[in-house]
Amino acid sequence: MALPRMLKVQQHFDAPRVDDIPTTVQQQIDGLNLAGKVKPGDTVAVTVGSRGINNIAAITKAIVDALKKLGARPFIVPAMGSHGGGTAEGQREIIESYGVTEDFIGCPIRATMEVVQVGTVEGEVPVYFDKYASEADHVVVAGRIKPHTGFVGEIESGLHKMLLIGLGKHKGAALYHQAIVQYSFDRIIRGVAQQVIDKCSILFGLAIVENPYDQTALIEAVSPADFAQREKELLILAKKWMPRLPFDRVDLLVIDAMGKNISGSGMDTNVIGRKFNDHAAAEKEFPKVTRILVRDLTPETHGNAAGIGMAEYCHQRIVDQMNVEATVINCMTGNAPSGAAIPVHFATDQECLDKALQTVGFVEPQNARVLRIRDTLHLGELLVSQAFSKEMEGRQDLSVLAAAADMEFDAQGNLLDW
Repeated sequence: MALPRMLKVQQHFDAPRVDDIPTTVQQQIDGLNLAGKVKPGDTVAVTVGSRGINNIAAITKAIVDALKKLGARPFIVPAMGSHGGGTAEGQREIIESYGVTEDFIGCPIRATMEVVQVGTVEGEVPVYFDKYASEADHVVVAGRIKPHTGFVGEIESGLHKMLLIGLGKHKGAALYHQAIVQYSFDRIIRGVAQQVIDKCSILFGLAIVENPYDQTALIEAVSPADFAQREKELLILAKKWMPRLPFDRVDLLVIDAMGKNISGSGMDTNVIGRKFNDHAAAEKEFPKVTRILVRDLTPETHGNAAGIGMAEYCHQRIVDQMNVEATVINCMTGNAPSGAAIPVHFATDQECLDKALQTVGFVEPQNARVLRIRDTLHLGELLVSQAFSKEMEGRQDLSVLAAAADMEFDAQGNLLDW
């Protein structure tokens, strides 16, 4: 089959960046005037989630160092629902793979799946909280503010979600995702978060916003009383800064790798246009991508392929690497079982592309509108088929880095690296 020729293109985004992370974190925490709240010897649980937040090890170390200056005794708690196979060992392994180790951070890591019930919302929904965090004098919640992959609201993914899904662990995460079906995302996230704030000694939150190049753009310490208002404001900023595909209509999107460190759904639904339906954009949702082919899993996802069910095609290597149990646990916990469904798969990229391009509609394969990206978090550079050439004319936000060339394959029929 004749395949499209591809141009290498760079996207230009506005990209503010935090250059001095330790100083910024220290200044933000200093601004909260915590000396009267934190007594020497107080224990402080500091959360670390499962997402691949850029500079997360450096940010976490800076939080720990600032708490030590106050005389506190901080420790780390992995704060993630069912990632890591829903085990304490698996969750510890994940944060250590991000560089959050006891040696680097300078404090203990205490991982558990045990929770305690601290309240009830909506008259029947229990509120659960990490056991180790519940025993601490204070809790610091650190999290990235960004659009959620499955819900829309004034508050989506960030500090509130860490209070529910992260610190609620597997038991809480599963329960809340079920409760959302009945009560709505907004009611559950606000209700549970407020119970946790009121009863669980939350000291402050550290909100992180990233720029379109996956760099740290903003770090802000937020008092618990201000979580709701500030998170709404920062979500607007996060949506403005998030990366996007440069075109609204795509026949085939080739994604080199997906994983939990890239997005909670493996590939960000806000980028691929599948926030509301697994295999098609909603009426007013863009981009509209006809077919998705995923080539690999990231090493950091530890075999968790949650979200693979949104792709129509994948490489055989994903099926071979997939930790089915961890993937199913994660998708069932999030009440999205279809995310664990295995797409049509073939042994080589050549065959995957041939088959996928047979199902994109009434267009010759060599003329198809094809994009190839590394993953949905890194969209600064991408490969673009010649079919987009006219649409690129006059675009100040796009630059051609390399002229159109044939797709290149190795002897096994797999695409070469960029």
